[in-house]
Amino acid sequence: MKDTLQSLRRIASSPHERSDKAREAAAMIRSARDFHWVGLYDVTATEIVAIAWTGANAPAFPRFPVNKGLNGAAVRARGNVIVQDVTKDSRYLTTFGSTRAEAIFVIISPGKNVIGTIDVESDRMNAFTADDEKFLNCCAEVLTPLWLPAN
Repeated sequence: MKDTLQSLRRIASSPHERSDKAREAAAMIRSARDFHWVGLYDVTATEIVAIAWTGANAPAFPRFPVNKGLNGAAVRARGNVIVQDVTKDSRYLTTFGSTRAEAIFVIISPGKNVIGTIDVESDRMNAFTADDEKFLNCCAEVLTPLWLPAN
């Protein structure tokens, strides 16, 4: 975990384009834990907008109202949301038909606003462990600079 977090720190602080850094970060998070899919999203007052994702295809909902989906639930709660069986949660917006579990980790600005999310999906129910939660919390912390104005 330590090596991955150091690499994510380097990515976040690199001089490359934000979209390139976000794609690289999403790919690194996905491969570190063999997750099915990872997406990074911007959060505005009205929308949640995908900025990067793993794989060749965009998510089914690359942009949606801030009050929709598990991302919206995390934004409203100002905290992480982990759903171990998306078929039992009416808030779930289908990104891929194969998704069975989803975890949303919020990015909080220095002013304490939710400015982004890391969305992780698995093709297995009950996929997210306490160790995954710790890892993803750390990822959100080290990647926060991707959402700050200097980027």
